[in-house]
Amino acid sequence: MMKKRNFTIRKALAKCIAYMALSSAAFASLAAQSVHEKVEQGAKQFLLSQLAVANDNTDIDVEVVAIDERINIPECPTGFQYNVSDEALSQSYISVRVSCGDNDWYLFTSGQVTRTKEIVVTQGAISPGTVLTSTNLTLAKVDVRRLRYTAFTDISDLVGARMKRRITDGQAIQANMLCFVCKGDRITITAEISGMEVKTAGIAQQDGVVGDNIKVINASSQKAVIARVASPEEVVIHL
Repeated sequence: MMKKRNFTIRKALAKCIAYMALSSAAFASLAAQSVHEKVEQGAKQFLLSQLAVANDNTDIDVEVVAIDERINIPECPTGFQYNVSDEALSQSYISVRVSCGDNDWYLFTSGQVTRTKEIVVTQGAISPGTVLTSTNLTLAKVDVRRLRYTAFTDISDLVGARMKRRITDGQAIQANMLCFVCKGDRITITAEISGMEVKTAGIAQQDGVVGDNIKVINASSQKAVIARVASPEEVVIHL
Protein backbone atom coordinates (compact mmCIF):
# COMPACT_ATOMS: atom_id res chain seq x y z
CA MET A 1 0.00 0.00 0.00
CA MET A 2 2.89 2.37 0.91
CA LYS A 3 4.66 1.59 -2.38
CA LYS A 4 1.52 2.45 -4.35
CA ARG A 5 1.15 5.71 -2.46
CA ASN A 6 4.81 6.67 -3.06
CA PHE A 7 4.36 5.90 -6.79
CA THR A 8 1.29 8.16 -6.94
CA ILE A 9 3.21 10.99 -5.21
CA ARG A 10 6.19 10.61 -7.57
CA LYS A 11 3.83 10.64 -10.56
CA ALA A 12 2.15 13.82 -9.33
CA LEU A 13 5.53 15.49 -8.72
CA ALA A 14 6.63 14.56 -12.22
CA LYS A 15 3.51 16.13 -13.70
CA CYS A 16 4.06 19.25 -11.61
CA ILE A 17 7.68 19.58 -12.72
CA ALA A 18 6.69 19.05 -16.36
CA TYR A 19 3.99 21.70 -16.05
CA MET A 20 6.43 24.16 -14.49
CA ALA A 21 8.89 23.52 -17.30
CA LEU A 22 6.23 24.12 -19.92
CA SER A 23 5.04 27.25 -18.10
CA SER A 24 8.60 28.60 -17.97
CA ALA A 25 9.03 27.98 -21.68
CA ALA A 26 5.72 29.67 -22.44
CA PHE A 27 6.64 32.64 -20.24
CA ALA A 28 10.02 32.95 -21.93
CA SER A 29 8.32 32.86 -25.32
CA LEU A 30 5.82 35.52 -24.22
CA ALA A 31 8.63 37.73 -22.89
CA ALA A 32 10.55 37.40 -26.16
CA GLN A 33 7.44 38.24 -28.13
CA SER A 34 6.85 41.27 -25.94
CA VAL A 35 10.31 42.65 -26.74
CA HIS A 36 9.71 42.08 -30.46
CA GLU A 37 6.42 43.96 -30.25
CA LYS A 38 8.09 46.76 -28.31
CA VAL A 39 10.70 47.19 -31.05
CA GLU A 40 8.07 47.05 -33.81
CA GLN A 41 5.89 49.66 -32.08
CA GLY A 42 8.94 51.82 -31.41
CA ALA A 43 9.90 51.68 -35.10
CA LYS A 44 6.36 52.62 -36.12
CA GLN A 45 6.15 55.61 -33.78
CA PHE A 46 9.63 56.75 -34.84
CA LEU A 47 8.67 56.67 -38.53
CA LEU A 48 5.40 58.50 -37.87
CA SER A 49 7.24 61.24 -35.98
CA GLN A 50 9.84 61.62 -38.73
CA LEU A 51 7.28 61.67 -41.53
CA ALA A 52 5.07 64.18 -39.71
CA VAL A 53 7.82 66.82 -39.90
CA ALA A 54 7.28 67.36 -43.63
CA ASN A 55 3.54 66.69 -43.53
CA ASP A 56 1.48 68.80 -45.97
CA ASN A 57 -2.02 67.82 -44.87
CA THR A 58 -1.26 64.25 -45.92
CA ASP A 59 -2.55 61.37 -43.78
CA ILE A 60 0.24 58.91 -43.07
CA ASP A 61 -0.09 55.29 -41.99
CA VAL A 62 2.82 52.97 -41.24
CA GLU A 63 2.79 49.18 -41.06
CA VAL A 64 6.01 47.71 -39.70
CA VAL A 65 7.08 44.30 -40.96
CA ALA A 66 6.92 41.71 -38.14
CA ILE A 67 10.36 40.78 -36.83
CA ASP A 68 11.17 37.06 -36.99
CA GLU A 69 10.59 35.66 -33.48
CA ARG A 70 13.68 33.49 -33.85
CA ILE A 71 15.83 36.62 -33.77
CA ASN A 72 17.15 37.25 -30.27
CA ILE A 73 16.47 40.81 -29.14
CA PRO A 74 18.18 41.72 -25.85
CA GLU A 75 16.55 43.86 -23.21
CA CYS A 76 17.64 47.49 -23.48
CA PRO A 77 17.22 49.34 -20.16
CA THR A 78 18.21 52.69 -21.70
CA GLY A 79 15.69 52.32 -24.53
CA PHE A 80 16.10 51.27 -28.15
CA GLN A 81 17.38 53.81 -30.66
CA TYR A 82 15.99 54.17 -34.18
CA ASN A 83 17.67 55.70 -37.21
CA VAL A 84 16.71 56.23 -40.85
CA SER A 85 18.30 58.13 -43.73
CA ASP A 86 16.70 61.34 -44.97
CA GLU A 87 16.53 59.92 -48.50
CA ALA A 88 14.55 56.89 -47.33
CA LEU A 89 11.77 59.00 -45.82
CA SER A 90 10.34 59.77 -49.27
CA GLN A 91 10.01 56.09 -50.17
CA SER A 92 7.11 53.69 -49.69
CA TYR A 93 9.25 51.06 -47.94
CA ILE A 94 11.60 52.52 -45.35
CA SER A 95 14.44 50.60 -43.69
CA VAL A 96 14.94 51.43 -40.00
CA ARG A 97 18.08 50.63 -38.00
CA VAL A 98 17.31 49.59 -34.43
CA SER A 99 20.13 49.59 -31.87
CA CYS A 100 20.78 49.66 -28.13
CA GLY A 101 23.31 51.97 -26.50
CA ASP A 102 24.01 49.36 -23.82
CA ASN A 103 25.71 46.99 -26.28
CA ASP A 104 26.76 46.51 -29.90
CA TRP A 105 23.50 44.82 -30.89
CA TYR A 106 21.45 46.14 -33.81
CA LEU A 107 19.04 44.96 -36.49
CA PHE A 108 17.20 46.38 -39.49
CA THR A 109 13.45 46.32 -39.86
CA SER A 110 11.23 48.09 -42.37
CA GLY A 111 7.92 49.89 -42.54
CA GLN A 112 5.46 50.20 -45.39
CA VAL A 113 4.20 53.77 -45.64
CA THR A 114 0.81 54.73 -47.08
CA ARG A 115 0.21 58.41 -47.78
CA THR A 116 -3.31 59.61 -48.53
CA LYS A 117 -4.63 63.11 -49.12
CA GLU A 118 -8.09 64.55 -49.59
CA ILE A 119 -8.19 65.95 -53.12
CA VAL A 120 -10.72 66.77 -55.83
CA VAL A 121 -11.96 63.79 -57.87
CA THR A 122 -14.63 63.35 -60.52
CA GLN A 123 -18.22 62.62 -59.61
CA GLY A 124 -19.26 60.52 -62.56
CA ALA A 125 -17.48 60.01 -65.89
CA ILE A 126 -16.47 63.23 -67.69
CA SER A 127 -16.00 63.64 -71.44
CA PRO A 128 -13.39 65.83 -73.19
CA GLY A 129 -14.45 69.48 -73.41
CA THR A 130 -16.71 69.28 -70.35
CA VAL A 131 -16.66 72.40 -68.19
CA LEU A 132 -16.14 71.49 -64.56
CA THR A 133 -18.72 72.57 -62.00
CA SER A 134 -19.39 71.83 -58.35
CA THR A 135 -21.85 69.11 -59.44
CA ASN A 136 -19.35 66.92 -61.29
CA LEU A 137 -16.63 67.19 -58.67
CA THR A 138 -16.24 65.90 -55.12
CA LEU A 139 -13.54 65.28 -52.51
CA ALA A 140 -11.99 61.91 -51.67
CA LYS A 141 -8.88 60.55 -50.04
CA VAL A 142 -6.40 59.26 -52.61
CA ASP A 143 -3.06 57.47 -52.32
CA VAL A 144 -0.55 60.17 -53.32
CA ARG A 145 1.61 57.55 -55.05
CA ARG A 146 -1.05 57.50 -57.79
CA LEU A 147 -0.50 61.18 -58.50
CA ARG A 148 2.05 62.23 -61.12
CA TYR A 149 1.02 65.86 -61.54
CA THR A 150 -0.35 68.67 -59.39
CA ALA A 151 -3.66 67.75 -57.73
CA PHE A 152 -6.25 70.11 -56.27
CA THR A 153 -7.68 70.28 -52.76
CA ASP A 154 -10.44 72.87 -53.28
CA ILE A 155 -13.37 72.25 -55.65
CA SER A 156 -13.88 75.98 -56.21
CA ASP A 157 -10.37 76.21 -57.70
CA LEU A 158 -11.48 73.99 -60.60
CA VAL A 159 -14.88 75.45 -61.45
CA GLY A 160 -14.79 76.72 -65.04
CA ALA A 161 -11.87 74.57 -66.20
CA ARG A 162 -12.33 72.19 -69.16
CA MET A 163 -11.29 68.57 -69.38
CA LYS A 164 -8.88 67.63 -72.16
CA ARG A 165 -9.56 63.90 -71.96
CA ARG A 166 -12.21 61.42 -70.88
CA ILE A 167 -11.85 60.31 -67.27
CA THR A 168 -13.77 57.85 -65.16
CA ASP A 169 -15.82 58.25 -61.99
CA GLY A 170 -13.75 58.88 -58.87
CA GLN A 171 -10.55 59.71 -60.73
CA ALA A 172 -8.23 62.33 -59.24
CA ILE A 173 -8.16 65.61 -61.16
CA GLN A 174 -4.57 66.52 -62.07
CA ALA A 175 -3.18 69.58 -63.81
CA ASN A 176 -2.28 67.71 -67.02
CA MET A 177 -5.92 66.67 -67.54
CA LEU A 178 -7.44 70.13 -67.93
CA CYS A 179 -7.00 73.70 -69.07
CA PHE A 180 -8.51 76.92 -67.77
CA VAL A 181 -7.38 78.59 -70.96
CA CYS A 182 -7.13 76.20 -73.90
CA LYS A 183 -5.19 76.62 -77.12
CA GLY A 184 -7.27 78.61 -79.63
CA ASP A 185 -9.47 80.26 -76.98
CA ARG A 186 -10.32 83.92 -77.41
CA ILE A 187 -9.33 85.53 -74.13
CA THR A 188 -8.87 88.95 -72.54
CA ILE A 189 -5.29 90.13 -72.10
CA THR A 190 -4.98 92.45 -69.11
CA ALA A 191 -1.80 94.53 -68.93
CA GLU A 192 -1.07 95.97 -65.49
CA ILE A 193 1.00 99.18 -65.63
CA SER A 194 1.74 101.18 -62.47
CA GLY A 195 -1.57 100.30 -60.88
CA MET A 196 -3.51 100.83 -64.10
CA GLU A 197 -5.08 98.14 -66.27
CA VAL A 198 -5.27 98.03 -70.05
CA LYS A 199 -7.35 95.30 -71.62
CA THR A 200 -7.30 93.91 -75.15
CA ALA A 201 -8.47 90.79 -76.93
CA GLY A 202 -6.15 87.89 -77.62
CA ILE A 203 -5.92 84.27 -78.69
CA ALA A 204 -4.28 81.58 -76.58
CA GLN A 205 -1.48 79.65 -78.27
CA GLN A 206 -1.09 77.10 -75.47
CA ASP A 207 -3.12 75.29 -72.84
CA GLY A 208 -2.72 76.52 -69.28
CA VAL A 209 -4.09 76.25 -65.76
CA VAL A 210 -4.36 79.17 -63.33
CA GLY A 211 -0.85 80.37 -62.53
CA ASP A 212 0.75 79.04 -65.71
CA ASN A 213 2.61 81.35 -68.07
CA ILE A 214 1.49 80.73 -71.65
CA LYS A 215 2.01 82.25 -75.07
CA VAL A 216 -0.85 84.41 -76.40
CA ILE A 217 -1.33 86.56 -79.50
CA ASN A 218 -2.55 90.15 -79.19
CA ALA A 219 -5.49 90.25 -81.60
CA SER A 220 -4.86 93.91 -82.46
CA SER A 221 -1.09 93.98 -82.96
CA GLN A 222 -0.68 90.26 -83.80
CA LYS A 223 2.33 90.23 -81.48
CA ALA A 224 3.05 87.23 -79.29
CA VAL A 225 3.46 87.79 -75.56
CA ILE A 226 3.83 85.60 -72.49
CA ALA A 227 1.04 86.06 -69.97
CA ARG A 228 -0.10 84.41 -66.73
CA VAL A 229 -3.42 82.56 -66.68
CA ALA A 230 -5.69 84.30 -64.17
CA SER A 231 -9.06 82.68 -64.95
CA PRO A 232 -10.82 80.70 -67.71
CA GLU A 233 -11.19 83.89 -69.77
CA GLU A 234 -8.29 86.12 -68.75
CA VAL A 235 -4.50 86.27 -68.83
CA VAL A 236 -2.40 88.96 -67.17
CA ILE A 237 0.82 90.73 -68.14
CA HIS A 238 2.80 92.78 -65.62
CA LEU A 239 4.63 95.68 -67.29
